Amino acid sequence: MNGFLNNPSRRIQVAYDPIYAHPLPDGHRFPMLKYELIPGQLLYEGTITEQEIHHPGICSDETVLLTHTREYLDKLHGQSLSPQEQRRIGFPQSPALTTRELMIAQGTIDNCRHAISNGIAFNVAGGTHHAFAGHGEGFCMLNDFAVAANYLLSLEQQQLFIVDLDVHQGNGTARIFEDNPAVFTFSMHGGHNYPFHKEKSDLDIPLPDGAGDDLYLGLLRDTLPSLVDRLRPSLVFYLSGVDILSTDKFGKLKVSMDGCRQRDEFVFQTLYEAGIHCVVSMGGGYSPDVRTIVEAHCNTFRVAREIYQA
Repeated sequence: MNGFLNNPSRRIQVAYDPIYAHPLPDGHRFPMLKYELIPGQLLYEGTITEQEIHHPGICSDETVLLTHTREYLDKLHGQSLSPQEQRRIGFPQSPALTTRELMIAQGTIDNCRHAISNGIAFNVAGGTHHAFAGHGEGFCMLNDFAVAANYLLSLEQQQLFIVDLDVHQGNGTARIFEDNPAVFTFSMHGGHNYPFHKEKSDLDIPLPDGAGDDLYLGLLRDTLPSLVDRLRPSLVFYLSGVDILSTDKFGKLKVSMDGCRQRDEFVFQTLYEAGIHCVVSMGGGYSPDVRTIVEAHCNTFRVAREIYQA
């Protein structure tokens, strides 16, 4: 399982395509611009290279249907979501948006293959954990972690572990895997934040409003290593949302930029030392200044590069 530690030529893969930065109406509250700025900053500073960027293809219907319902997928393809369904998702439907979601899901699948050999891989987008089997919500249309996990399970029985550290509970992910012991779901999130009706993950840690670095990092350090030791997963999906920041418009927590970086460092160090492969998707971030969002997301890549020495 830990063969990547002995691979001297290991490298990082970053799934990204310009379609990730999908245009939205003026004034839309979702910071779509970050998907253009994150790879641009990482390339500019030399944290990643052009050769490490992977442009995913379109996820097949056959693969999507391992997770999502035929009725829902047909609505996405046919542009037949109702106005209410579009409002629940938060995006106006378009063929380009559906293509984007299918490419993000395929990027996470491709990253699983890469991480098995190289230890770690990133999707600049993804972490769409509010998507259920039959509907989307909360800026999430297709659940990329669920699609990738079910694809892997269709090939081989194994133990998978989803570590969801976005400030919002991964409700869609929890529901999709609620009766599947092959996928352990762990969500540490704001207890009084969206979604207001929580699903039941295998382990939920709800945080009080205003939780800062000490409480947040203390709980994570007390929890993650024991879960890794007990589960010994073949692969971890890590949702590294930066909406835990004190500057976030919707987060309600008080985690500092350095605290967020320490979170990523601890997750990656724990997995690296255990020889466990990791696939990372970015998740949310809604600080008023997009530069804050980009910096926090870029820290995730920087820390991983240092630890995995790829």
